[in-house]
Amino acid sequence: MNLFAKSLSVAALFAFTAFAGEWKGTISDSHCGAKHADGTGEKCVQGCIKKGASAVFVTDGKVLKIANGDSVKDHLGHEVTITGKLDGDTVTVESVKM
Repeated sequence: MNLFAKSLSVAALFAFTAFAGEWKGTISDSHCGAKHADGTGEKCVQGCIKKGASAVFVTDGKVLKIANGDSVKDHLGHEVTITGKLDGDTVTVESVKM
């Protein structure tokens, strides 16, 4: 295997690896997405979740899915700091703090 192929294989491995970290953002819903990124839509987010939308995490202009949505149910519409693992566009939440 040449050097280019080895480098490409290593890059592909890291692209599919979950990264642990801490991010600040807002818990929103899959219907409204980044619309409530400023933390002003608490009642709207709660209503959309009751109607079947999923909780999402909005950070740095990106809307991320939450693998374990129940972990954020007490923070719908709030600005929070999440600690967890990011895998592609999905975060698995380990802890949430206001």
